[in-house]
Amino acid sequence: MKKFLVVLQYELKNYFKNKSYMISTIFLIALVGIGMFLPRFFDMSGILGTPQKTESAQNVNESDKSKSAQDAKELKNMIIYDKTGSLNDLTLLNSVFSDVKWQIATNENDVKNSVKEDKSEAGFVVNSLTSYDYYIYDKSMSDSNTYSFNGIMTTINQINYCAANGLDYSTVVTAFNPTISSNEQILGKDMTQNFWYCYILVIVIFMAIIIYGIMIATSVTQEKSNRTIELLITSTNPNSLLFGKVIAGAIASLGQVGLILCVAVFSYRFNQAAWGNKLDMILAIPNSVLITFGMFGIGGFLFYAFIYGAMGALVSKTEDINKSAGSVQMIIMIVYFVVLVQLSNINGIVIKIASFLPFSSYSAMFARVAMGTVAPWEIAVSFLILVVSIVLVGMFGAKIYRMGTLRYGNPIKLSNAIKYLKHNK
Repeated sequence: MKKFLVVLQYELKNYFKNKSYMISTIFLIALVGIGMFLPRFFDMSGILGTPQKTESAQNVNESDKSKSAQDAKELKNMIIYDKTGSLNDLTLLNSVFSDVKWQIATNENDVKNSVKEDKSEAGFVVNSLTSYDYYIYDKSMSDSNTYSFNGIMTTINQINYCAANGLDYSTVVTAFNPTISSNEQILGKDMTQNFWYCYILVIVIFMAIIIYGIMIATSVTQEKSNRTIELLITSTNPNSLLFGKVIAGAIASLGQVGLILCVAVFSYRFNQAAWGNKLDMILAIPNSVLITFGMFGIGGFLFYAFIYGAMGALVSKTEDINKSAGSVQMIIMIVYFVVLVQLSNINGIVIKIASFLPFSSYSAMFARVAMGTVAPWEIAVSFLILVVSIVLVGMFGAKIYRMGTLRYGNPIKLSNAIKYLKHNK
């Protein structure tokens, strides 16, 4: 235990003496903290979408006039040729396409040429009350013009039907579109509200494992390449060496991420009213979710950190680390994408299974707790499996660490390392 503490202290000193680590930590904490307090000292109405409290009525009127003039300049140009004559009065078109300036064409070719020559963003040719052609040069993924125009055509047909059958259109519309009042009572979790902070935290733990895992592996390889490991391995238990390195890496990395996250969350809570609750979907994280994220995040980091440490011992050059740890990174990437995809199906069987597997529970179980309802026994069992797996992986990693650190030359395959351990058991 004493040797473990010596290794832990030594590794932590290396992290805290690293200027880039300390400067980046202090800078990010200060940046996030100051950012959360900005609405208390500066007018953020342009960003938050709230009116300025100190603005005079004259300034408001001038601002409105300026905005109206600007909007007029930013109107989109569209062209229409209506063979039926039903849309010659542009009132209905302007009510639906409020950001469009319409031009009436005299024939279909005018519509095509106007769109081709980029004089109009889009064009419509109405063939009948139930048929039209839509002209666009490059259609974007967010183009909803046809959807809006379908609504206009439907309205015209309804008006004509009511007129032909002696019905009052406004009465019919009111009858078929009554005002519905509803009160939403969420008894569990609101997935739409929790999605974004869950999404971000999954990315955070993924990045922490990848970045700091490689740092741990690099540290082991560097000691091996300069022969420092030969002295360490003969004077200190390999378990103490590997566990000290991994725990120190966990404290340094998760301490950095945790401090930045805590500053962001608690600073936002203090200034929530000043922000007008605009960042609730990102930073209004319940304490229960933060605790679960901390438990499983630390567990997942330790699980993979031990593996990265062992992988670092299998190579003699830092440039070979990615080859050795490639399969581990592939597993992490697969888990990352599976969890992100399953966020829209949080109660599905895939993420339920993933939440009990030690290599994926660190993000899958957290996501389930954040966005769904999970029984306490499920959380306890999943965490117990993760803890036991960490201990087993740590012990196995220490054996590979001892075997790999005293072997030089070409990278050692993990399969060969396992065979060697079985042979010398």
